[in-house]
Amino acid sequence: MRMKKLLLFVVLLAATLVSNKVLAQDNPYRDSVVQFNGVVMTADSLRGIASASIIVEGKGRGTITSPDGVFSIAVLKGDKITFSCIGFKNFTLKIPENLTSNQYTWIQLLVTDTVYLPATILKPRPSKEQFERDFVNNRIPDDMYEIARKNTDESQRRILLATLPSDGREAVNFQMRQQANKYYYNGQTPPMNILNPAAWADFIKAWKRGDFKSKK
Repeated sequence: MRMKKLLLFVVLLAATLVSNKVLAQDNPYRDSVVQFNGVVMTADSLRGIASASIIVEGKGRGTITSPDGVFSIAVLKGDKITFSCIGFKNFTLKIPENLTSNQYTWIQLLVTDTVYLPATILKPRPSKEQFERDFVNNRIPDDMYEIARKNTDESQRRILLATLPSDGREAVNFQMRQQANKYYYNGQTPPMNILNPAAWADFIKAWKRGDFKSKK
């Protein structure tokens, strides 16, 4: 019985050693987590750069520097790290794969990226009179309140009433009124509006409004 237990223990031990060896061969960097820390500074004045981005390429993660330019992030051996900041040129660093320690310190100096903007020339007005003329002739578009005020003006409404064609509902209502008036006076003489004071009052109002003027 003891021999069987001893033999079983030796077999399990050998299987464990072989398994660990195979795993080590399949993943040579299985113990490759590295604490990557350092500082990002300007190359000309050695001043710490705040809020600089440290991005691990292809991993979708990263960090930013402190107000003093210090950073710390967990990476893997062989990762590519990109340093970037507005106003500076980007820099890419690869973590060495043959590190013997799980700590890696780096001081990154970023070079200023010069950006040239197109020249802007400011010229004064030639004279006060020209400025006044340009200011007066400058057309300001109407706002919604001004547009509504113009559309509801009485003269504008009269122009729209005289120029816009009747829609289907108005045409049908006019025809129905004409037929109703014809049937109402069927078999008798309709009254003459020439003797109707209300008709004369409407005629005088229309004349004053200029409804009978020729439209060109």
